[in-house]
Amino acid sequence: MTSKDDDHVVIFDTTLRDGEQSPGASMNLSEKLTVAHALAELGVDVIEAGFPIASPGDFEAVREIARQVRGPAIAGLARCNPADIDRAREALKEAERARIHVFLATSPIHREHKLRMSKEEVLLRTEEGVAHAKQYCDDIEFSAEDAARTEPEFLAEVVTRAIAAGATTINVPDTVGYAMPEQFGGLIRYLITNVPNSDRAIFSVHCHNDLGMAVANSLAAVQAGARQVECTINGIGERAGNCSLEEIVMALRTRKDYFDLTTGIDTTHLFPTSQLVSSVTGMAVQRNKAIVGSNAFAHEAGIHQHGVLMHQETYEIMKPEDVGVSSNQLVLGKHSGRHALQAWVKDNGYLLDDGRFQRVFEEFKVLADRKKEIYDADLHALVEGGLNNEDGPWTIETVQTSAGTGSIPTAAVCLRYLDDERRHQEAAHGDGPVEALYRAIERIVGVRAKLKRYQLRSVTRGKDAMGDVSIEVSIDDKTYHGHAASTDIIEASGKAFLNVVNRYLKTKTPQAEEAVPA
Repeated sequence: MTSKDDDHVVIFDTTLRDGEQSPGASMNLSEKLTVAHALAELGVDVIEAGFPIASPGDFEAVREIARQVRGPAIAGLARCNPADIDRAREALKEAERARIHVFLATSPIHREHKLRMSKEEVLLRTEEGVAHAKQYCDDIEFSAEDAARTEPEFLAEVVTRAIAAGATTINVPDTVGYAMPEQFGGLIRYLITNVPNSDRAIFSVHCHNDLGMAVANSLAAVQAGARQVECTINGIGERAGNCSLEEIVMALRTRKDYFDLTTGIDTTHLFPTSQLVSSVTGMAVQRNKAIVGSNAFAHEAGIHQHGVLMHQETYEIMKPEDVGVSSNQLVLGKHSGRHALQAWVKDNGYLLDDGRFQRVFEEFKVLADRKKEIYDADLHALVEGGLNNEDGPWTIETVQTSAGTGSIPTAAVCLRYLDDERRHQEAAHGDGPVEALYRAIERIVGVRAKLKRYQLRSVTRGKDAMGDVSIEVSIDDKTYHGHAASTDIIEASGKAFLNVVNRYLKTKTPQAEEAVPA
């Protein structure tokens, strides 16, 4: 077990659990597996794969990640009750290294209004939950939900009982992003000093970003002695999100002179992993996002450009290559074969089964015929679009639209259903060609949807650049995201919408879901 006195900071990634709680950011099993493998390549210490009792889908995702992903410990979340813990254990039993993560709220507002428990009942439930989990594996994490708003003396008592019952990691969450850095660092310092058995556990933090303090609070906690940080790729998560993995890692790396701490992260995978998560969740990375935003290494002011040309460190404290940012160099062309594309896919950390690879390869050959020059970013968009696309039952055969000043935008679409030889055709009009296309698709598939967000961006430079379409759609009061890329933006728009339809048709059978902590 890593000691809290070591110079290694454990990176606990919860993109697949807390990150997926972002509205519209739900992932299917294939996407979760792809992200989990990317996180393993990135070098995270722990992957929190989900909350097994929340739904059959969550259980299956945790179980498959535990079966297939090697390297990091795989964690499953559970409330402090036997049913949750037993379900987590079942999902994790094939993991190379399993961690059961149990939690219980401790703050006065949660005790009174949510749990309706006394302090003594919280203490007893903590002991029982940790002890029950300890029967199944040695690596047990206990989280005191809303710890930042809990009385420090009572929190210390809860932590003492949890460690005595067998917890090896104690997580101190700022569940609602309420704390300030000096205050939060002081709380960690207080617990390490006043918990008599604190030397038997690693102290961890899980900070939310409601006041924009998640990374600052996490760094303050690390300075105070915490040696695990819970974070997500791109900082995604409930409400305003979580501590951003790439920011915490690069802060510790870039300011090693200040922190004198290390992580096991291969930072050259940060940007590709950020792009992957952005693609599968449909949550675009803001241009000025630290570390992985498109402006992170851009210099427009003349004085800045001059300085960087004279000496890079005048205005850059990190090298783009350090985080995996590459120039859009030419990579493959129309004469490149299957093996060349397979090598590129493997080198860039993607995991595609034979069926998905074949579809990506076919789309690559189509793209190569359409574009004179194919860039690295084109291939990322192509593969990530293939990962995002839900398998069947509907696929697009042809799309035709008409629009212009003084005319009514119309669209005609031909869809194919599974292996049915028939073609399903429909036409519609709308305020623009995309709306007309979506109305035509709705008529064929029998689904009514509300478009909440439509985003189009150019993947690379040039008139023949691929258009990357990301949409957010509401169907039956549930939010779904779709993503597709093509040199034809109408085609990309249709594929993104059909991706949503297929996802909805797969998941429209209701599954019981239970609340999870923020």
